[in-house]
Amino acid sequence: MVPAMHTGPVFVDLQGPEILPAERDRLLHPQTGGVLLFARNFENPQQLARLTRAIHALREPRLLVAVDQEGGRVQRFHTGFTELPHAARYGELHDRDPRAGLEAARTHGWLMAAELRACGVDFSFAPVLDLRRGVSGVIGDRALHRDPQTTAELARAIMQGMRAAGMAAVGKHFPGHGSVGEDSHVAHPVDRRRFADIEALDLLPFERLVHYGIPGVMAAHVVYPDVDDVPAGFSRRWITGVLRERLGFQGAVFTDDLSMEAAAPAGDTPERARRALAAGCDGLLVCNHPDQAARVLEALEGEADPARQLRLARFHGQGGEPMATLQASGEWRAAVDRLTAIEDHPWLEMDV
Repeated sequence: MVPAMHTGPVFVDLQGPEILPAERDRLLHPQTGGVLLFARNFENPQQLARLTRAIHALREPRLLVAVDQEGGRVQRFHTGFTELPHAARYGELHDRDPRAGLEAARTHGWLMAAELRACGVDFSFAPVLDLRRGVSGVIGDRALHRDPQTTAELARAIMQGMRAAGMAAVGKHFPGHGSVGEDSHVAHPVDRRRFADIEALDLLPFERLVHYGIPGVMAAHVVYPDVDDVPAGFSRRWITGVLRERLGFQGAVFTDDLSMEAAAPAGDTPERARRALAAGCDGLLVCNHPDQAARVLEALEGEADPARQLRLARFHGQGGEPMATLQASGEWRAAVDRLTAIEDHPWLEMDV
């Protein structure tokens, strides 16, 4: 293990299921703070546990290991993991039986987090707080509900389940991606509504989850020109002015992937990183382009913020037992049975 005075804000990725020599050097860079895993990094739970142990053993303080394991069509790990339902399942169940919907959402959060912690993953970028308004195909059934208050309560239940399993939650995509049709991976989404309309609908789940103590928020690569002419994650008006000052959020703010097409208006990748930090972000995701990640690390040489480091430190996972032990437990079996029963209900009709 290499000692380090601090970890940085940059989250990088890996090419495959093991750490390559060139990747090891990148992970040891002072400005690297974590690793975001993808399906290409996964073979089975045993291999994943070895990989996370190797990442954690590289330096002190430990690098964070993150993943997108929402469930439904955004689930990176499958073999040996429970196939988690789409988030919208819980909204439809809530419409029929609110108590059952909340309990199922809490179970989802616990099961997702417990299985990840069993393999050494620190946290997942979940839950989605975007509204299911029938506009955004990239969000679609990843959203819990069309109603802001119902979305907030279901997301709170997921957060509580995650916390019980030793994992911090990250609500996304601030201030709301559910009302634009373009996919920010390949296009430049623009939401032209007035701030008052965004505040009355999309902001409400974030406001509620801030009140409930959510430790993390991910910003959207969406432009809201009534507030600012750059995507929210690069906007000091959104991140510092609205999220931190108006809503009172004191946790960590993560960018979406800085290599996505929708981030292009903020400049080249190093400039995007600098602008995101200036806006008030703490964690910078730079994935699928190792050359760009290297440029960002070089551009941020010497950058240090003790408050940012403390906010990110809250995302180190707590507890966790080996997957075999977890899956032999009655709690795990009951959780799997509960979510399987939801998937088997024919009256839960899904749309994207």
